Amino acid sequence: MVIFRRLLGEVLRAQRMRQGRTLRQVSADARVSLGYISEIERGQKEASSELLASICSALDVPLSEILSEVSDAVALEEAALAMQLDSVRVDATSLRPARTEAGRPGDVVASAA
Repeated sequence: MVIFRRLLGEVLRAQRMRQGRTLRQVSADARVSLGYISEIERGQKEASSELLASICSALDVPLSEILSEVSDAVALEEAALAMQLDSVRVDATSLRPARTEAGRPGDVVASAA
């Protein structure tokens, strides 16, 4: 399952790091506690829209840019999950009923691919 808050935190942290800023600096500029911003960056807390707006303002980055980056990250994770599911489905379709000597269906066995 894709966890939005984790991806949002990763994007916010990456943006802060690109700017070479510390949590303390962003915390002071956003007027949000250092601990709370840290928890958001680690994906442990959900950020309200107001809090997210304050953090984006402190980073001098439009909210739309942050959300676009998060959206891209969500799409990548969904694609990776879909590939994993497709892999499992392929494995499942390689199973077929075995025939006994009498020609009746028996146990399910993996076919050679």
